[in-house]
Amino acid sequence: MKRFLLLGIACCLVLELFAQTAKEEISADIRRSASNYYAYPTPTGTLTAPPKGYKPFYLSHYARHGSRFLINSNDYEKPLSLMREADQYGVLTPLGKQVLNVLDSMAGMAKQRYGELTPLGARQHRGIAERMYKNYPEVFQGEAEIDARSSVVIRCILSMTSECLKLQSLNPKLKFKNDASSHDMYYIGSSSDEEFRKLRKSDELVSANNKFQKAHLHPERLMNALFNNRDYVKWKIDENKLMTDLFKLAGNMQSHDTDLELYSIFTEDECYDLWLADNYDWYLNYGPSPLNKGRIPYSEADLLKNILNTADTCITKKENSATLRFGHEVCLMPFACLLELGDCGYQTKDADKVAEVWRNYRIFPMASNVQFVFFRKKGSDDILVKVMLNEHEMTLPVKSDIAPYYHWKDVETYYRNKLAAF
Repeated sequence: MKRFLLLGIACCLVLELFAQTAKEEISADIRRSASNYYAYPTPTGTLTAPPKGYKPFYLSHYARHGSRFLINSNDYEKPLSLMREADQYGVLTPLGKQVLNVLDSMAGMAKQRYGELTPLGARQHRGIAERMYKNYPEVFQGEAEIDARSSVVIRCILSMTSECLKLQSLNPKLKFKNDASSHDMYYIGSSSDEEFRKLRKSDELVSANNKFQKAHLHPERLMNALFNNRDYVKWKIDENKLMTDLFKLAGNMQSHDTDLELYSIFTEDECYDLWLADNYDWYLNYGPSPLNKGRIPYSEADLLKNILNTADTCITKKENSATLRFGHEVCLMPFACLLELGDCGYQTKDADKVAEVWRNYRIFPMASNVQFVFFRKKGSDDILVKVMLNEHEMTLPVKSDIAPYYHWKDVETYYRNKLAAF
């Protein structure tokens, strides 16, 4: 009786969390407004026990690299240069001078490290590895083979290294195969297919995005807080650009072990509006929006095929093992939407309704990951699978009498039919 009472309380807490609006969630943790710069939140709660007799034997995942520096030197240098010039003209307010000092410190910290993994990013992947080992010890027992492959980008390679080293420290007998090759980039890296580029540039999509951005970007208050001369702002400053550049820096500071911050220069409403604009942009360009004809998620068809085919091979081997892949958010986002995990496949043409359901910080924070965990029972050929997004159990677009567990034959059939129809 006590067990069911605790389960009921846990369910209520989950329902309460998902009953929150995006604005309430961001108010509770302003860092969520950073979208793809949101530092990986350590999962809480308990996992659902598998049906009686079933044990995990194979784990397959695709993970984004961990927290990183911003990719382009201009992300730091452009706003810094702009604020320095304003200071030379004597038009910075005291707050503007404080922001200049923060920008100067951040630019110095980031110099020659653009796009690189931060120490926090490495810790995120060590934590994920440790929880995988703890939650599914049967997968990583004995001399299990771990096939780990990465994008050729260094932050992904170091993320792979962090997970593998942690797993090896937990079981030195594990056998690792590590690779980072252009050979695998067709499914690990982002698709550059011309069809998808055209979809993102369609007149309807671009027009809808521009309209939404205009409705939610309001830089006037911030500009007045940073500069004491409105004429100078009109002359020298692209207000929307500076606001979004500063907000990007503010959001990404959580990737570092630092006391430097810029969130305090924004109001809570500004943070929410900036997130809304960014969330909609990601929905249109990498999500299942009807304005891209719902086709963008299929940019990760090769990744899904790789996971399906590799799973079939590993199931046939009858040995415990794991396949680990390390890439980027521009892959993980459409991949989660292609899988229709939870609400990831939500579709609406109403821009104002997107954030009611589809929230990017739930899908692709730094170190975000999709895990397929396979289970079998002695004497049975029925393989079960559970799919998790950021270590949270997900519903799939497949009927199941034992959710969040699903019969692999049903899951595989659904996804192979979906790919064939495309």
